[in-house]
Amino acid sequence: MDMDKEISENYEKYLQRINLFKGFGYDIAKERDLILEKSLPLNDRILEVGTGKGHFAIALAQNGYHFTSVDISQEEQKYAKMNVEYLGFQENVDFRIADAQKLDFKDQSFDAIFAVNMVHHLSDPYKVMDEFARVIAPKGKIIVSDFSKSGLDLVDKIHRSEGREHPTGKSAMDDIRNYFNGRNFKTQEYKTVFQETVFAYPLNAEKI
Repeated sequence: MDMDKEISENYEKYLQRINLFKGFGYDIAKERDLILEKSLPLNDRILEVGTGKGHFAIALAQNGYHFTSVDISQEEQKYAKMNVEYLGFQENVDFRIADAQKLDFKDQSFDAIFAVNMVHHLSDPYKVMDEFARVIAPKGKIIVSDFSKSGLDLVDKIHRSEGREHPTGKSAMDDIRNYFNGRNFKTQEYKTVFQETVFAYPLNAEKI
């Protein structure tokens, strides 16, 4: 298949998925924009963990940020790369394949770390949060967002409508908040009907 055609067809599927979720009441772009808005201001060193199809990567790139995005799945990230390229933002994103439980970055490498709708996929999220705590800068911020119970119920409904299941791990956002509160971070929360977001800041550090 011609590369331009593959990129175009991939983006069309991406839009179809967005419209499917919107039809069930979940506006992917709006939720990502709200997470980003609540995370401002941002400095230059930004890490996204869990690229997926590129929903949050696109939100960051469209707002002019340059950042690193990692995912354990080369196939998923391939689709994200094509979506970003279709929109002309490929220079904004340093895509890498990585295991979130063992990030290949030095301590205190980033001023902001984002993980959006990743936690419910993890069998052991605490190993991942350990890595976030290691690579975040002293005055940085960690933003972890995932579906609320209503959000997970909605995703289950969407998957059932497609004849599929949506497996999830056992950890919820309350567990993530409690983890950071026990690790010398201060936390804040932001909730919508379908999304829960935890902001974690190293204790005694001013917000950036």
